[in-house]
Amino acid sequence: MTPMIAVLRRELAAYFETPLAYVFLVVFAVAAPSFAWQVGRLFQTGRADLAPLFDYMPWLLLVLMPALAMRAWAEERDSGTLEMLLASPIPLWAAAGGKFLAAWCVAALAIALTLPMWIAMNYLGDPDNAAIATAYIGTLLLAGGYLALGQALSAVTGNQVVAFVLAVGACFLITIAGLPFVLEALSARLPGAFAEALAELSALARFDSLRRGVLSVEDLVYFFSLIGLGLSLAITLVDTHRGGGR
Repeated sequence: MTPMIAVLRRELAAYFETPLAYVFLVVFAVAAPSFAWQVGRLFQTGRADLAPLFDYMPWLLLVLMPALAMRAWAEERDSGTLEMLLASPIPLWAAAGGKFLAAWCVAALAIALTLPMWIAMNYLGDPDNAAIATAYIGTLLLAGGYLALGQALSAVTGNQVVAFVLAVGACFLITIAGLPFVLEALSARLPGAFAEALAELSALARFDSLRRGVLSVEDLVYFFSLIGLGLSLAITLVDTHRGGGR
């Protein structure tokens, strides 16, 4: 685990040595409450809960997480440091894990900036704190899934903008996979079993369960599998680049 921790520290320092982390945190801290207050009408629902915040959280994350993940491998390729990293004694799995955990820590810090809203809800009323805590767990897991996919697609190109666009597209697809209009369109052209299987892959459907305060093993397995898939894909793509460079 020591090499992974070393990469984690290096990546965290790199985030905060540039304006990226600070801009990301400010944007998240402003955008998340704004969606809840202006779009979700948080204080006009007459309920002491954070449902309006979590209603729009997936759509915010599918844009901001790729922005956080796009530099993971693309920057290494663009700056020419990827070859040095691959030639170092650090295992590839440790490098990928350290990069992911660093980005996830920044994402967790951003999510934590919304905690004053939770405190305000307890001051104003008597919310279901267990349900809100579960929704926060779901938010952190969803952010992790998007980050893992974003970092995998960052390994495809040395251009961070291209990596960002690819990641947003991938996150968008797994988010809308279970929406009714998508399933109806697919059911009209494909076997119903395929549409049902696709619905099971929807990150939004899994997040909705957690957002409502329902913590199930299936949802946890889904998100950790998504994170594992993203990291495995990133490792494979970077290893292919190493093989191509020989």
